[in-house]
Amino acid sequence: MKQIIINGIYGLLLIVTFSGCHKFLDVKQQGAVTPEDVETPGNVDGLVIAAYAWVAHEAIINQKMSPWLADIKSDDSYKGGGGLSDQTPWYQMEVFSLVTPSVGNNDGIWFGQYEGVSRCNAALTALNKLDASSYPLKNTRIAEMQFLRAVMYLQLKKWFRWIPYYDESVPVDSIPKIPNHPDTAKSDLYIWNDIYNDFAKAAEGLPEVQTDPGRPTKYAAQAEMATVLMWMAYEEDENNQVKSINKTRLQQALDLLNGIINSGKYHLNEDFADNFEYTMDNKSPESIWEWQYTHDDGTPNGNLNGGTPLNAPWWPPYFSCCDFHKPSYNMVNAFRVDKDGIPLFDDYNDADIKNKDTYFNSNEWDPRIGHTVAIPGLPWKYQQDLIFDSSASRDPVIYGYFSSLKENVEAGSPVLVNLFWMWNSKNETAIRYDRVLLLKAEALIKLGRYQEALPIINQIRTRAAGSTGRLKFANGKPTLPYDIAPYKDGVNCHWTEDFAWKALVWEDRLEFAMEGERWYDIVRWGIADSVMNSYFAKEVPRARSWMKDGKFKKGRDEYMPIPQPQMNYSYGLYKQNVGY
Repeated sequence: MKQIIINGIYGLLLIVTFSGCHKFLDVKQQGAVTPEDVETPGNVDGLVIAAYAWVAHEAIINQKMSPWLADIKSDDSYKGGGGLSDQTPWYQMEVFSLVTPSVGNNDGIWFGQYEGVSRCNAALTALNKLDASSYPLKNTRIAEMQFLRAVMYLQLKKWFRWIPYYDESVPVDSIPKIPNHPDTAKSDLYIWNDIYNDFAKAAEGLPEVQTDPGRPTKYAAQAEMATVLMWMAYEEDENNQVKSINKTRLQQALDLLNGIINSGKYHLNEDFADNFEYTMDNKSPESIWEWQYTHDDGTPNGNLNGGTPLNAPWWPPYFSCCDFHKPSYNMVNAFRVDKDGIPLFDDYNDADIKNKDTYFNSNEWDPRIGHTVAIPGLPWKYQQDLIFDSSASRDPVIYGYFSSLKENVEAGSPVLVNLFWMWNSKNETAIRYDRVLLLKAEALIKLGRYQEALPIINQIRTRAAGSTGRLKFANGKPTLPYDIAPYKDGVNCHWTEDFAWKALVWEDRLEFAMEGERWYDIVRWGIADSVMNSYFAKEVPRARSWMKDGKFKKGRDEYMPIPQPQMNYSYGLYKQNVGY
């Protein structure tokens, strides 16, 4: 049993309603929870735990902004599943042109994240009324709730751009009066500032080390502050286009990232695989903050991850569902390297993957492909006695024969629980040290200090080169011809500023492939239109005829529309995102 702070949450209150209305009868309702009940040192942690439980919440699909949902909007993955009619809204999202404000699977994300905000605000309201002398953890718990609230808002901001922000000081009856996009707003920086300030306040109140797994630290808050600054640095106009890069914000982000690096609290795992093994939950020196899941924790089903396991292969008896989040051929090809172990930047995607054995054995590969993509004929998730095969692909004619590995677990794993399909309790690492390193390299390059980025990128590549120990068959033979080399200026590359940026973009893709980062990065950098339209142009001739509707419209598709139900509920207060 994994002991973490959200154990027993389903036995606690989940929703608390704060009301200013007078009671019809001056009699306390039976079975009701009032503000007075929870605004006590003995009960306030119930509200705190309820907020934590919602962060990891994935039992209801589309009420959590799961990282992999962003992947299907990028060139890293296909929707997958049982054809185009299986979760059609995700298909509409991946081709863009079919998205409208009424598209399905979008309103739930808005609703779910704002429920999380509401839980944080309810906890903060109660915490603010307590005295620190009677509840010594008051300030720490306040900082935790500010952190979690900012996490919710950050996810909303990256998905929708124009969102209403409110904290616990706003009366409940005033929330419907808050616009998402005021007529006077020519920039969304005020929303970014609100999110940044939440993380900054959290950083001031959080300790460097937490006793309970799952509670954020000062460094987790600072990593998110840096993330927000990196978004703010690429300044967008009203049409979602990057118009300038703010070097002051890049420097501020760099200072925060250096503080995390210099703290000595974190370092890279020796093996890349350790980032994706359930046995490393809350143990990895690379993990800065994790979403916590549980099973066998004294509650009926635990706090299980029900969404990401949809990405397990369609492979009875090992897995029972559902083969979503399929690696794209484009992304698989991106792992190819040349004779010097350097990426094939310009012609990586020229070759079609037809005969698997010939194709994979006649090319050399960055080892990270073995940790990212399940390939027929190779072991499943480091299980040398279990060879992944093509029967595990649910609809190979449409989506091919590859499956996603990182978020999945070993067949027969003790963290699997069969609830119609096999849910699991493997944590998801939300903030990793390798991300901190590559954000630093990015900031340095954009600040003109590209030479300083070289050793950072090489540090990541060197770790990848040493991560082949588990990528072997039972006889000890490597599963693929692996090769990767560090960049050597004047030897295998010319480390100019332009090349450094190309290398950074590539490294970022390979390091975080199938983790949901790719989509947000190409939007943040202002290159989503060129990346996605080039992707569609190449995919359609590859028998991906269903991608004929793939068309990224610059100035619209960088963000999802405000869900039509929310537009309706606002009675004309909300403004729809540009282009919809």
